[in-house]
Amino acid sequence: MPESVHVPDHRAAGAVRAAGRADEAAAAVIGHFGHRLFGLPFTHLGAVARPAQRLWPLGGPWHYWWQAHYLDCLVDAGRRELEREQHYDGAFGLSAGALGGRVLGTIWLRNFLRFTNSYYDDMAWLALAAGRLDALAEAADKPRWLNRRALRALGPALESAHTQDLGGGLWWNTKRDFKNTPATAPAALFFARTGQRGRAAELVDWLRENLYDAGEGLYRDGLRLVGGSPVLVPDIYTYNQGPVLGALLELGRPQDLEQAEALIAAVAAKLTTQHEGRPVLKTHGDGDGGLFTGILARYLALAAESATLPEAARSLARSLVANTADAFWAGRRFDSHRSWEVLVFSKDPAVPAKTSYPPGEQVELSTQLQAWMVLEAAALRP
Repeated sequence: MPESVHVPDHRAAGAVRAAGRADEAAAAVIGHFGHRLFGLPFTHLGAVARPAQRLWPLGGPWHYWWQAHYLDCLVDAGRRELEREQHYDGAFGLSAGALGGRVLGTIWLRNFLRFTNSYYDDMAWLALAAGRLDALAEAADKPRWLNRRALRALGPALESAHTQDLGGGLWWNTKRDFKNTPATAPAALFFARTGQRGRAAELVDWLRENLYDAGEGLYRDGLRLVGGSPVLVPDIYTYNQGPVLGALLELGRPQDLEQAEALIAAVAAKLTTQHEGRPVLKTHGDGDGGLFTGILARYLALAAESATLPEAARSLARSLVANTADAFWAGRRFDSHRSWEVLVFSKDPAVPAKTSYPPGEQVELSTQLQAWMVLEAAALRP
C-alpha cells in the first residue's frame, strides 16, 4: 500500500504570508509615524509626514480623516492579534487594539475636545472606524465607553446631514452646498451596520439614481448647488466605489447584490492598470489621494469573502486585492536611519518605492496607510 503523500495547503500558506506582510506594514507605519501628541502620555496619532517639517504640532494640518483610517488599520491588526493571541510585532508592548483606543481619544483631544467637525465625510469615516473598534473591544472584553461616546456624537451629526434637498443624500460639509458620494456612501454603510437599514437604503438608492454612471458602471463624485441648481461633479475616484460596495453588501437586497457584482466588474475594467502582466488597482498620487485605493481594497476584500455574491465576482475582487498587495510588497524599499531601518511603500503599486519615494524625500502617512490597508485586505479571512 503506498505511503500517504502530504499535499500542502497553498491557500493556508498564502494566508500566513499575507498576515506576515500585514504585520510588517503595521510595524513600519506605527513605528515610523506613530507619536504622542505634545509628548503627552496615553496619546497616539499618526504624523502627517516623515521627516516632520514642523516641531510644533498645532502649526500644521493633522488630517482628521487620515487618523480615522489609521484607526481602521489598527483595528485590522487588532483583529488578527485577537485571533492568534500574538501582537502585530511579536512583542509584549501595547497591542494594535490598545493603540487604536489611544488614537480615538487623541482625535478627540486634538480636535479641541470633540469628535465632530465640519465635514460629514470625515465623521462618517471615524464613525465606521469607531464602530469596528467597539466590536473589537467587545470581543476582547475591553472597555468600550470611549467608543460609545464617539458613536453617540457622530451618529446624530450624520443623521442631521441627511436631508431631502436634491432628493436625498448627505451634505459634504456644514456649508450644505454639495451632496456627494464621499459623504453619502460611508454614512450609508454606517447606518446599515447600526440598525438604520431604512435610512441606509434611501441613501444607496439616491446614489444609484443620481450619481451612478451606467455607461462607466461607476459612481461619480457629487452634485453641487450653483445658483440654486444642482451641477454634476463628474470625477470618478477609486475610494468612492469602496464604501458604496460595502453598503450594497451590508444591505444585501437583490438589487444591491446585482449592483455590487456589476461594480466589481467595472472596477476591474476601468480602475486598474497592468503591472507585470496582471491588473492592479490605480492610485491617485499623494495627499488625500494617497489614501483612496486602500479604501477601495478594504471593501473589495469584504466582497471577496461574501457568500452572497457569485464565485466569479468574489474571485475577481480577491485577485484585484492580491495583485495590488503583491505589487506594493514587491516595490517596497528600506529607508536607513542611523541605527534602524524603515519600510517604505510606493504611492503606486505599479511603480517601485525607490522611484515614487526616492531616498531622502519626505514620505506621507496617507500613502503608507494605503499600502497597509491593501496588505490588510489581502490578509482578510472570514
